[in-house]
Amino acid sequence: MSVAPQVTVSTGIVRGETVGGVHRYLGIPYAAAPFGLNRFRAPQSAPAWEGVRDAVSFGPTAPQHPYPGAIGDLLGSVEIPGDEILSVNVWAPDDADGAPVVLWIHGGALERGTAALPLYDGSGFARAGIVFASINYRLGSEGFSVLTGAPRNLGLQDAAAGLAWVHEEIASFGGDPSQITVMGESAGGAIVAGLLAVDSSRELIARAIIESGPLEAQTAKKAGRVTAQLAKRLGIRTDRASFLGASPAKLLHARRQQSSGSSPLGGAPGFQFAVDAESLPRSPHEVLADTDIPLLIGSNTDEYRLWFPPAALAGISEAKLLLARLALRIPRKALAAYRSTFPGASTGEIFGQLATDIMLRAPLTRLARARTAPTYVYEFAWQSTVRDLRAAHALELGFVFDRLGDPEAQRLAGQDAPQRLADEMHGAWISFIKTGDPGWPEFGPERMTRLFDAESSTVVQRRTEALDLLP
Repeated sequence: MSVAPQVTVSTGIVRGETVGGVHRYLGIPYAAAPFGLNRFRAPQSAPAWEGVRDAVSFGPTAPQHPYPGAIGDLLGSVEIPGDEILSVNVWAPDDADGAPVVLWIHGGALERGTAALPLYDGSGFARAGIVFASINYRLGSEGFSVLTGAPRNLGLQDAAAGLAWVHEEIASFGGDPSQITVMGESAGGAIVAGLLAVDSSRELIARAIIESGPLEAQTAKKAGRVTAQLAKRLGIRTDRASFLGASPAKLLHARRQQSSGSSPLGGAPGFQFAVDAESLPRSPHEVLADTDIPLLIGSNTDEYRLWFPPAALAGISEAKLLLARLALRIPRKALAAYRSTFPGASTGEIFGQLATDIMLRAPLTRLARARTAPTYVYEFAWQSTVRDLRAAHALELGFVFDRLGDPEAQRLAGQDAPQRLADEMHGAWISFIKTGDPGWPEFGPERMTRLFDAESSTVVQRRTEALDLLP
């Protein structure tokens, strides 16, 4: 019988377990529980413990509700009760010594998600010689409210504390603290961008991967609209004292009422970063162009099809498309270019492609074109037949983690997704984490892009005529 692995960190000794030759340590606090006196405060130091702490199960999840409606059939949820939600998990090779490190940050629109999803198991990366870490952070009202008397961007500050913990402690697990890649998808990608935009965090990062992540922070007024509406619904002020009087469950209930029937492009506002002198002095999209950190960044061809089921797309009229064009100041010429690029597409599909490009593809392209540091761009184009998702948002995760057999991946990709593509993408991410080069040319003036599909290829970026006409 093998002896359970133990590691000493600054707060005490943790005992993990060995699974398939990989040492795994779960649920280690990187900061104190953010409730009670610590609620709506910047992350505080984790308390030390005596003796040996078992680290064989994931820590509690941040307060959240499962995804509603049709999207809840595609994206799973895990709920683990408890207050110690600011925890880190580590997967390490048995013989790790100075190994490269990756820190994974989950997505979920800044109000859902957890590192405990089986899809995010780090064993595949550890078997490739990488020390893999993942964290939870505060979500929703607890993490991204804009309140008088409270720090802003608390969820981002949590991630910064998690990154600092990894930098300080990862050598004990066999990792090299000077070789940390931060990696995230969707809202997790936004957090990666936020970490890169803050000097104290950026200096701890060697490389970065952003999958389908928004890059822009908003003014405090705009980012605070969701908070203001929640406060009005609850009949309280938008200050720390008033929100302390509302339990996390009460805030979640109010948020569910507020967002009922909304979509990413309409209805209730969502949680966003606020530009803030203390936690995020400048929007990431203004900072990342000038950073010298190698970056792997990309998006999926049909991101919008996760958010808009076929019936919703069919219900989008020419009038709604016109209103969106006018509200977003999209030139008539741009709309014509989209119709030319997607011949035969319905009005809803044109609307969806515009949404994909405005939110994700155009910002990442502008960033890639502006950078002089190594920048590698990909487009994930493989089409799932599940619910006509095609190459929808989050579909690439099962391939990146090489977890196509996981039920969570199969919700999106089905049971016959090509393993060869998972081998390719997982291998490219491993190569970038280890060397800063995923195996295809930099984006550069030629706009070279890796197109991941049943038959992958490196191509000049596609659909640029329409893309470049966007404001």
